Amino acid sequence: MSKSALFRFSDAVGAALAAGRPVVALESTIITHGMPFPQNGETAQGVEAIVRAEGAEPATIAVLDGVLHIGLEAGELDTLARAGDAMKLSRADLAFALATGRTGSTTVAATMIAAERAGIAVFATGGIGGVHQGASESFDVSADLEELARTAVIVVSAGAKAILDLPKTLEVLETKGVPVVGYGCDMFPAFWSRSSGLAAPLRLDTPEAIAAFQKMRQALGIEGGMLIGNPVTAEDEILTATIEAYVATALAEAHAAGITGKAVTPFLLGRMFALSQGQSLKTNIALVGSNARLAARIAVALAVPN
Repeated sequence: MSKSALFRFSDAVGAALAAGRPVVALESTIITHGMPFPQNGETAQGVEAIVRAEGAEPATIAVLDGVLHIGLEAGELDTLARAGDAMKLSRADLAFALATGRTGSTTVAATMIAAERAGIAVFATGGIGGVHQGASESFDVSADLEELARTAVIVVSAGAKAILDLPKTLEVLETKGVPVVGYGCDMFPAFWSRSSGLAAPLRLDTPEAIAAFQKMRQALGIEGGMLIGNPVTAEDEILTATIEAYVATALAEAHAAGITGKAVTPFLLGRMFALSQGQSLKTNIALVGSNARLAARIAVALAVPN
C-alpha cells in the first residue's frame, strides 16, 4: 500500500502541499482528551486561524472511522470535538485504529508519524509527554520521547507537562540525542509555568535560526526530531509554586484511585482544571495558540530556499 493511499488530505492541506506552501501539523488529543466541549472545538478552530494568519496552512491530524485525516474539514473537526469514545492513539495503536475502522485522536508521537509520512516538517502541540512521576516503579515513560529521537519533525511546545518528572524527561531526551531548544529563554518551560527551574540545553531566538538549525541537521544526515520549548506568556502563566501544589494533590488522588497508563494524563489535567478553578484551561488555550504562531513562522522560514 502506498503512503498516499493511507491519507485523506483536506482540500486546503492537499492544495498547500502540492504547491509547496508551508504547512503546520496539529495534534487532536487536545480536542478529545485535553479540554472539555465546547472549548476543545473552539480552541482547535482558533489555533487553525492563528496558523493561517501567519502564512501557513494548519493540518489537524486524526483518525475518523479508520481513515487517517491530514487536515480536517469544519464538520469533521466538530464531530471529533463531540466524540465521547475516541481512542487516544500513539505509535503502538495508530495502525490498529486504521485497520479496525476506529476513530481516534493522535498524541504527539502519532501526530509526528503522520506528519513525517505526509511531508510536513513542523508540528505545534501544547506540551510533550515524558517520564512520569514514580517511573522507577511504574516504568511509565511516554512514547513521545522515543518518537522525537527517530522522526524528523520540529515539535513546538510549551515544554513538558508539569505533572511529569521533568529532570528525568530532559535526561532521556539528552540520552536519545534530541535537541532541546529554549525559544528566547535559557530555562526549559514547564507548560503552565514559564520556567521549570531546569536549564534548556540550547537557545535560539528567532524562527529563522530554528529553521537554519534543522536544515543543517538534515544536511548532516542526523535523524530524529527537535523539541522547541516556547514559554507561555507572563500574563498567562501560573506560578511554579502554585502548580507544584496542584500537581502533588492530583498525583496523590490518581494513585489512591489506581489510575494508570493512558488514563493518567487526562485525569490529572481534569483535576488541575478543578483545583485551579479553570485557570489551567485558560493557560492551556493561551500556550497552544502561542505555539501554533511560532510553528507557523518556523514553517514559513523553512520554506525559504537556501
